[in-house]
Amino acid sequence: MPTPAAPPTATGTPPPGRRPILLDLRFLRLWTGATASGLATWALPFVLGLAVFDRTLAAADLGLLLAARTVGFLAAVPVAGVLADRHSRRGVVLWAGITSGVAAPVLAYGLGRSVLLTAAAAAVAGAGQGACRPAYQALTAEVVDTDRRQQANAAMTLAVRVTTLVGPSLAALLALLLDTQGLLVGIGLLWLVAAFVPGRGARCAAAAHDAPEPPSGTGRTSLLGEFAEGVREARRHPWFLAGLGALSAVIATGYSATGVALPLVSRDEYGTEVVLAGAMTAYTAGALGGALLIARLRPRSPGWVALAGLAAYGLAPLSLVFPVHPVAVAAAYAVAGIGIEVFNVPWFTAAQREVAPDKLARVSSLDFLLSYGLAPVGLAVIAPAIDAFGARAVLAGCALVCFAAPAAAAFVPSARTFSRLSARRASP
Repeated sequence: MPTPAAPPTATGTPPPGRRPILLDLRFLRLWTGATASGLATWALPFVLGLAVFDRTLAAADLGLLLAARTVGFLAAVPVAGVLADRHSRRGVVLWAGITSGVAAPVLAYGLGRSVLLTAAAAAVAGAGQGACRPAYQALTAEVVDTDRRQQANAAMTLAVRVTTLVGPSLAALLALLLDTQGLLVGIGLLWLVAAFVPGRGARCAAAAHDAPEPPSGTGRTSLLGEFAEGVREARRHPWFLAGLGALSAVIATGYSATGVALPLVSRDEYGTEVVLAGAMTAYTAGALGGALLIARLRPRSPGWVALAGLAAYGLAPLSLVFPVHPVAVAAAYAVAGIGIEVFNVPWFTAAQREVAPDKLARVSSLDFLLSYGLAPVGLAVIAPAIDAFGARAVLAGCALVCFAAPAAAAFVPSARTFSRLSARRASP
């Protein structure tokens, strides 16, 4: 099916041609801000770990700070989704970046002085991180014309993977020159880049025209009511609910299981940390390759291809069930990395295309809330399950879930193309 021509921009001028997406100044500014936020996000746990190493922070306090950051993240995601749909997505990005930027030096000041202050600052930093996610997702749809969004989302996810790889290493190098407090201030500066560098988006005029006004005299709907509208919008898209269920299942089981079990298997079965490092490096390399691949791949059934990529994550826990050569473990993780990006990019692109523009941030916030929110639950359950049933049984069960959940999602009619309209056309 040919790709439709991109519509004119809000100014009435046609969008740019098929030049590389990173040569588009508006998207380049957005990508730079997202990359800065990614570096700051992934560097923070590592820098706090350095604080434990130099005895500025106790190990128990590190767990408290990371938990506080997660709580702040999850609390902010749904609120930010509502605010990004109610007001300017660019404004939410601005204030989210400023919030995390201010929290970082407060966190630096509190280290070694007040656990309560540092925990509060970590929660505020997490809230800024959580607020950025749905706003950036919706802002991408405003900045990039329809026919280049898959390329744009691939560039965004490439930035995430590169920052995952580079963030801790860069922090380790800077640690030779700066103390922990200085590194935290640097993280704050990165958040200010994320806040101020992206440009303005252009709201869809049709969405603004079609958005229903609240009844006279009732005032604006509450935050909870507006988030519920986003949930109702998500329910209009069966492919979205099915895919989100599969993604949440994979993260809560496969991702959590390998996060807990991989270090144990590397130590107990192979007697070396090389397997741990090799598997994680292979996963990141695979994800980078997957993002590059899907940037240009246009399959006839993008939803099925994406769900098959998500199911490939099951190879990661499966590779740890039986004693195999370390190369086989690394290869399984590389395929899992490719698969996760083959899923992510079409998933984000489909949401930007199918979801009502004035509800996109709320639907995206539901995505992040469930997928990221279930990860800590999985991590909390997996370790006791391994103690009770053994690592092999738990890993085999998690691998089965990773294969079965996307396969079940694929049976939803609209899942084939990640499009409710296409499913209607195909029905008799």
